[in-house]
Amino acid sequence: MTTAADGTAGPAVRVRFLGDFELTVNGAPVQRWRAGKARGLFQYLVVHRGQMLTRDRLYASLWPGADATAGSSLKVAAHALRRVLDAHPDRPGDSGIRLVYRDFGYVLHITGLWSDLDRFQELVHTGLRAAAAGDAPLARTRLRAAIGLYGGEFLRGESADWVVEQREYLRALALRALGVLRADAEAREDFVELIEICKRTLEIDRHHEETYRALMAAHGRRGELACVRRWYELCARRMREELAVAPGHETQQLLGTLIPAAARAAAPVSAVTGAPPATVRALRPAARRVAGTPAWTPDARTTAPARPVRRARPDNRAAAALARAADQATA
Repeated sequence: MTTAADGTAGPAVRVRFLGDFELTVNGAPVQRWRAGKARGLFQYLVVHRGQMLTRDRLYASLWPGADATAGSSLKVAAHALRRVLDAHPDRPGDSGIRLVYRDFGYVLHITGLWSDLDRFQELVHTGLRAAAAGDAPLARTRLRAAIGLYGGEFLRGESADWVVEQREYLRALALRALGVLRADAEAREDFVELIEICKRTLEIDRHHEETYRALMAAHGRRGELACVRRWYELCARRMREELAVAPGHETQQLLGTLIPAAARAAAPVSAVTGAPPATVRALRPAARRVAGTPAWTPDARTTAPARPVRRARPDNRAAAALARAADQATA
């Protein structure tokens, strides 16, 4: 089978899901869809191709809240899809695409399909298995290829529930692959690749705190303390402004290890008492307290604790001496 674009052997149907959706049939991109839901129906059917999908399931995914018993919307979309892709169930066109209605549902068959979604998952799973088996070179090759194929989030711009679910799964898979590549680069002390992997990770998840720590540590090993501080401050700002949380204790502790003065400046202060937060106070060595002295307060460093007042006991020795002298005089 040859493609019309370059005359070379290859799949007749090529689909890209990662990033902007793209469908090419026999080398020609498909850009015009006859019905609004025809494209969404095709996307859903390709992801679940070979499976019989009932009308109820298709309506729940593509027309949530609509009456599946009427079936008019699905019929219109399926008819438009067959015309656009020449996907007649009995007389498939050169693309080899067939949309078959069977048992109250539809099945999509495609001969000679290439999908970036399928290839990405295959590369990631192969790479993770190689990493688990200790084959670092094979894992590195497969996972690098997978990340190179990850051109963006699944069906960028689409918001259907099934799209979001698939998007989050693939996003987690990409982050897992990047985590293995990051650990491999750290083990080889390849800081150039490590920094690139970290930057790629933050493009997918800008709040991935472990990645900020890896960047801080990498720059710290290279003596680039200004970069350490900038990465920490970027992490802290994003966490504070977008998630309303502070960087975790491990991240703050790493900053203190690499730049002790910066850690003291970055330590948050309680708005109520002006004292450092409990997590900072807990790191201080516990001072010995003398029994009866008050507990530590924010002003303990400037104000000495008051000593308890001792009561004087009555002194009866003088009265006893006078009594003895009076007895001797009268004897």
